[in-house]
Amino acid sequence: MIITNLEYIPGYTIVSHIGLVQGSSVRSKHAGRDMMAGIKSIFGGELLGYTELLHESREEAVERLQQQAQSIGADAVLNVRFSTSSITSGAAEIFVYGTAVKVNQE
Repeated sequence: MIITNLEYIPGYTIVSHIGLVQGSSVRSKHAGRDMMAGIKSIFGGELLGYTELLHESREEAVERLQQQAQSIGADAVLNVRFSTSSITSGAAEIFVYGTAVKVNQE
């Protein structure tokens, strides 16, 4: 499965447009991570616990996007975009979406 933020794939021809596909992951802060982030914010620097949390969330959202694309017969997902939003205090959503297509290699 090819997943790209481009509108086309070099060396491939789009043979059919299947439709919009998506994936999302909603995660909440771990109390320990939240406490350490509060301490870290006083002194400055990267909040590694949150960086790891967002990385895991992005991977999970992309995996769900890929599963949905495969289930409808897509070979690739083009024009992939990410979005984040706050769901409630202490919880956020990573949302990824793109266009599922069938492609042939040139």
